[in-house]
Amino acid sequence: MTTEEFIGIMNSGGTVKCGSPAHLKMHGLSQEAIRIAMEINSVYHTPEELHDLMEELTGSEIPTPFGLFPPFYTDCGKNIHLGRNVFINAGCKFQDQGGIFIGDNCLIGHNTVLATLNHGMLPEDRGDLVPKPIRIGNNVWIGSGSIILSGVTIGDNAVIGAGSVVTKDIPENMIAVGSPAKVIKSIYEQNKTK
Repeated sequence: MTTEEFIGIMNSGGTVKCGSPAHLKMHGLSQEAIRIAMEINSVYHTPEELHDLMEELTGSEIPTPFGLFPPFYTDCGKNIHLGRNVFINAGCKFQDQGGIFIGDNCLIGHNTVLATLNHGMLPEDRGDLVPKPIRIGNNVWIGSGSIILSGVTIGDNAVIGAGSVVTKDIPENMIAVGSPAKVIKSIYEQNKTK
């Protein structure tokens, strides 16, 4: 199975059965991702070198400017899609098999987790994977320590407060905080209070 075929299956919205060819391909891609992530995290690299390593990890062109402060972790890498002027702070973990799509001018805070996989609920199906994409719009700021779960879309200009667990879509121009994250106000209301 090619990487492109694997991504097609993961992006189709269907369940991936444990032991299937796609499941086995995922394990092979994980080994490559671990190797590249260890290179990113083990020694100092210039910003240009980090950009090139992220292109190797994702298998696609990453627009510049791009910023990454290691360490950075992923267990796939090939279904990460980054817009222009994205900054990923230290300690982030991207579980991208289901697809992570980040728009332009986004800030991803320290220790953020983006998790695109669920498992079957029944014990006999627990090894099965249920991939759903995470879509982050343009100009989004995700605060440190946040967790964004599979299937979530965050609209343009939204702000996610530090430590939030985002389980549902967040509309554009809104501030969401908490666990589970709830919209508390518009970014424009926030600026009126200053």
